[in-house]
Amino acid sequence: MFVPDQPAVPVCGYEIVHSYPHDPSSFTEGLLFHNGHLYEGTGMEGRSKVARINLATGKAIAQSKYPGNQFGEGIVIWKNQLISLTWKDGIGHRWRLSDLKPLGTFRFSAEGWGMTMLGQRIVASDGSPTLRFYDPATMTQTGSVQVTYQGKLLARVNELEAINGEIWANVWMTDFIVRIDSATGAIRHVVDLKGLRETAGATGIDSVLNGIAWDAKGRRLFVTGKNWPKLFEIKLKACA
Repeated sequence: MFVPDQPAVPVCGYEIVHSYPHDPSSFTEGLLFHNGHLYEGTGMEGRSKVARINLATGKAIAQSKYPGNQFGEGIVIWKNQLISLTWKDGIGHRWRLSDLKPLGTFRFSAEGWGMTMLGQRIVASDGSPTLRFYDPATMTQTGSVQVTYQGKLLARVNELEAINGEIWANVWMTDFIVRIDSATGAIRHVVDLKGLRETAGATGIDSVLNGIAWDAKGRRLFVTGKNWPKLFEIKLKACA
C-alpha cells in the first residue's frame, strides 16, 4: 500500500469549498469538466455509461450506455468527440460530444484505466507504473513514462487529470492523489484526502476515491469516488 513518506515529497492537505450531489449508483472511472458541465465515465458490466452532468443537481443531461457487458473506464474530450476506454475488453469508443451518441470504436491492447489530455496527446494509465501517450486521432502510442516515488516505481495509478502541465492521478485503494512531472514521471507532490470518503457518506469496500476534474477557466478542483453520493470542490492547503 502506498504511504507517503514526509517530508521527502511535500504532502498537501485540503479544505472543502463546496459539496454537490452525485449519483451514488455511478461507479466513477473517469471525470472531467468542460464548458460548464461535468462529464463522467462509469464502470461495472451492464451499468457502464458516459454522461454529461449538471454540476448543481448531479443529474445527467445526456448519456449513453456501453454495449453488452463492457466495463467502462477513463474518458477524454478531443475536438468534437468524447473518447473512452474499457477495462479488459480491448475496445475504445468515440462518442459525439454534442449528444454522446456513438461514433465508432477502436482496438486497444492494454488494460484501460484512467485518461486525460495533456496538450494534444492522450495520457492513459493501466494500473501499472507506466503512463502511455497516444495520438487521439489514431490511438497510436507515441511514448511512455514510468511513475516513480523517490526513485521507486509506483503501481495502481488510476484516474488522471492534467493540471498546469502536471499529471494528477488517483492511487487506487488509497486516499491519495499524486502530482506527477509529465516529462520524468517523478511524483513532485502528494495530496492527502483522508476523511473525505467519510464526509461523503460513502460505504462499501469498492467505494474508493476516484475522479479528478479541473475547471481551468474557473480554477476549480473537483473530486469524487466510486458510488459516492457527493462530489466536492476542494482547495489545497499549503504543502508540508
